Amino acid sequence: MDAGVIGVGMMGRNHARVYSELKAVDSLYLYDINGKAARDLADAFGATVSTGVEDLLANVDAVSICVPTPFHLSVAGQALDAGVPFLIEKPICATAEESRQLIGMIPEDLVVGVGHIERFNPIVPEIKKIVREPLYVEMKRHNPASSRVSGSSVVEDLMIHDIDIMRNVLLPEGSYRLAGSGNQDVCSALFSFNETPVYLSASRKSSKKIRMVYIEEEEFTIEGDFMAQEVYIHRKPGQYAVEDERYVQENIIEKVLVNKQEPLKLELSTFIECVARGREFPVTPEQALLNMEICEEISQCFAV
Repeated sequence: MDAGVIGVGMMGRNHARVYSELKAVDSLYLYDINGKAARDLADAFGATVSTGVEDLLANVDAVSICVPTPFHLSVAGQALDAGVPFLIEKPICATAEESRQLIGMIPEDLVVGVGHIERFNPIVPEIKKIVREPLYVEMKRHNPASSRVSGSSVVEDLMIHDIDIMRNVLLPEGSYRLAGSGNQDVCSALFSFNETPVYLSASRKSSKKIRMVYIEEEEFTIEGDFMAQEVYIHRKPGQYAVEDERYVQENIIEKVLVNKQEPLKLELSTFIECVARGREFPVTPEQALLNMEICEEISQCFAV
């Protein structure tokens, strides 16, 4: 199968690298308005530089769309016109309205996926297996400032990953109440799913990079680290005691066996397999639209 990447910024470069490593990909085509960047990347990975988007789409069986978010709708429209299956980086479009417009253009038989990469982090399915009736959920996603991000708030840039996991994995059903506060770079959101509070925080002002999930249940607590790909289960203490006026408790801590993998490699290999077999990609445009609608709902809380 021949694959392409449109846009060779940070994510586009990573897509190109992974495609070049996948056995299922025969030839790789790249395009970017920055011709030198595309040529340099093509030299590194043995790819072919296309003269334009239409030229690339005429030569590939599947394509990753990694252009800046404001151009998602127009480039995706070109892929749809060419009938080429595509994986579009998150967020699906710049707004929920644009996302709905794009979804309305997608034919039923075309494979289209959205690159919510944390869905392919191996700790996510492991945590999904463990969770039963969460009493409290907290997810933090904090970053140092980055010059690569422009034109989007911290909600669409970072928090959207945890919104996706919250709404499409951990709590896919039921209504919620929302309270949020923040600004373009720092934000918190408190959801209430019946009696279960879910607290999300995101920052682009942190001095420490944090990617964590914390879930409390009646009999145990789950802690997960997205970067280290580690999950721990803390069981309720089997013994309480006071020794020398100190409170002492016995805890049982289990480390969950996680098959560590690069999420992007798993995401793109899944995409290629879905295209080859004509199957639906696990992260659908409809799920991505729901994520955008929640992002906009949060942003409205601090838009005054």
